Amino acid sequence: MGFSQALSGLNSAAKGLDVISNNISNSQTVGFKSSTTRFADVYAGAQGLGVKIAGVVQNFNSGPIETTGRPLDLAISGDGFFRFEQAGQVVYSRNGQLSLTPDGYLENAQGARLLGRNGQINIPSGGMAAGATSKVDVGMNFEAGSPVITGAFDPTDTSTYSYANTATVYDSLGTAHDMTMYFVKKGANEWEVHSTVDGNLATGTQTVKFTSSGTLDPTYASSNFTFALTNGADNLDFSLNLAGSTQFGNKFEANSLFQDGYTSGSLAGFTINENGQVVANYSNDRKTVIDQLQLASFRSPEGLRPMGDNLWTETTASGQPLVGEAGTGQLGSLLTGAVEGSNVDLTAELVNLIIAQRNYQANAQSVKSQSEVLENA
Repeated sequence: MGFSQALSGLNSAAKGLDVISNNISNSQTVGFKSSTTRFADVYAGAQGLGVKIAGVVQNFNSGPIETTGRPLDLAISGDGFFRFEQAGQVVYSRNGQLSLTPDGYLENAQGARLLGRNGQINIPSGGMAAGATSKVDVGMNFEAGSPVITGAFDPTDTSTYSYANTATVYDSLGTAHDMTMYFVKKGANEWEVHSTVDGNLATGTQTVKFTSSGTLDPTYASSNFTFALTNGADNLDFSLNLAGSTQFGNKFEANSLFQDGYTSGSLAGFTINENGQVVANYSNDRKTVIDQLQLASFRSPEGLRPMGDNLWTETTASGQPLVGEAGTGQLGSLLTGAVEGSNVDLTAELVNLIIAQRNYQANAQSVKSQSEVLENA
């Protein structure tokens, strides 16, 4: 009986040493989670039969965040796991060291591809198509003391308008055009707005009226203008909105100007923000969200099955993953240019190593003592 008890102690102590050694060997592994061996006694009736391994429990406490400055390194500050797809299976990891493949996928060193809202995240290599101007918003002050103009409007005759201002607009091919707005005072609180594109008169006239206090009558805030193009692009069709404009005694002054058109652009790079949005940056100073990175959390992460390569898979013990955006619910936020280090406490593991070694030696001594007793018998 004594031999079997001591043998169970040796086997359990050896397993404990294995776990501690594995922790120590991964003290510098990004995203690694340490484990602890749990022991349980074995009894038959009132007779102790030794010890057994009750289980090896993983510690999913966060490791230290280490700054790398590399834009494709990600760390989770808080709970959650990255979702990857490997060989058709969804796997989970805390290691956010990513690389961009030639075909635009984000993957780890083992080739598992990062998952987003739309599946595997892919960065398109193509450029952004141009966007034609559909609205022009102008906020300005109309000079109340301007004289009323009674003659017909002529963009080449400065005496037929009170003020002019120019903006750049874009057609469907991304070609820039100079759009000039002409403001003609027609009455005490009434104005007309005309427009030319590249010096040619556009179709449409806007009537603008102000109240006696100088604020804009919202009924006359917006109007549409159309200009026919001959360069192969669609005709320009845009609205001119003067909301927020005033008619005071001071000089003409444009306070704000916005138009929504833009030229085409090539991909200049991409970033991943703290909420997990993958944002493409283009040479035309435009940005667009390509995908939304999704994190996963588990009711019982200790039940996850380790696969190696810093990956885990779900089990019935872990429960099904709860998937969501970073920074929502119990999910942590993302940090770019950083990684999560191993959560192994090296000092504590070295102390545990000494204790486990003494445990093994004690059980070996028990075997030796049992052998001496048997020999004497």
